Amino acid sequence: MIPSSDTWQLFLEQISMAPSADALETLDLQIFGRKQGNMTAAFKELGTLSQEARIQKAQELNGWKQKLTDAMETKKKELTAASHGSLAGTDGIDVTLELPEQETGHLHLIPEFIERVEEVFGRMGFEIAEGPEIETEEFNFNMLNIPATHPARDGQDTFWLEGSEDLLLRTQTSPVQIHYMQTHKPPFRMICPGRVYRKDADATHSPMFHQFEGLMIGKDISLANMKAVMITAIRELISPDVHFRFRTGFFPFVEPGLEVDIRWQGDETKSREGKWLEVVGCGMVHANVLKNVGIDPDEYQGFAFGFGIERMIMIKHQIPDLRAFYTGDLRFLRQFS
Repeated sequence: MIPSSDTWQLFLEQISMAPSADALETLDLQIFGRKQGNMTAAFKELGTLSQEARIQKAQELNGWKQKLTDAMETKKKELTAASHGSLAGTDGIDVTLELPEQETGHLHLIPEFIERVEEVFGRMGFEIAEGPEIETEEFNFNMLNIPATHPARDGQDTFWLEGSEDLLLRTQTSPVQIHYMQTHKPPFRMICPGRVYRKDADATHSPMFHQFEGLMIGKDISLANMKAVMITAIRELISPDVHFRFRTGFFPFVEPGLEVDIRWQGDETKSREGKWLEVVGCGMVHANVLKNVGIDPDEYQGFAFGFGIERMIMIKHQIPDLRAFYTGDLRFLRQFS
């Protein structure tokens, strides 16, 4: 049976006198609930009436439905305003209260340093390039003028992929330079940071570590240009007062070749105080490498270099053991937040 007008009027009064939001919610379910709500049931009953009676009752129900809905909304606003008013007087904020310290995260030292590298060399006009970490023997060795008898090709030094005759985990980021020179016409300058892999593990070596290598090719690039870039990078990335030295070195892909050592400065109690650590290999790009990528060495020349990222961070922060970067020890990492 469809409720009478007295029933709907009673609901209006109950809504206006609802003492809380919970009581109002109960009334809402009683009136408009989808399964047992009075209004829902009343509309279902319309189907049992004659067409004339159904039209009349439908108009009445729609009128009461609108009145009850408006009353609900009005009451909700009143209860909400009252609730906010009481909170204003009882839920004040003590601005002098010391809150517990909230721990925040930060980048690991290695990606943080790489970002700094990209920023420093970006200001010197170097483009950033990337390449695959799984390389072929052709790109990792042959194109770089590394002979077949070189010890770097030995299985004791390099991670060769099982089931393949010439795939390996790259031993340096130098192959990225080869890819870059094949697709770009000089003059150009670029750096290529990334992970590399070698079978070494001690305080200054890791089976996986990070390098950033660079290349600058043009018609009149000299060792003087290379030294200027090296000195600027070292002073910007480590310290303006850092002590370093150039000495001759041999790398198959450069001629002449140089190495850069940096003095390991720090507390006198540290075992490596005053010792030198090699961080850079560099030199003028070998003519054979330029020929391999289709660049005429009689017209263009330039230099290449490769920095060990972990080693530079070790010197910058006086970290005695490279393996600390990979232990995940929060006591170590929190020192640099």
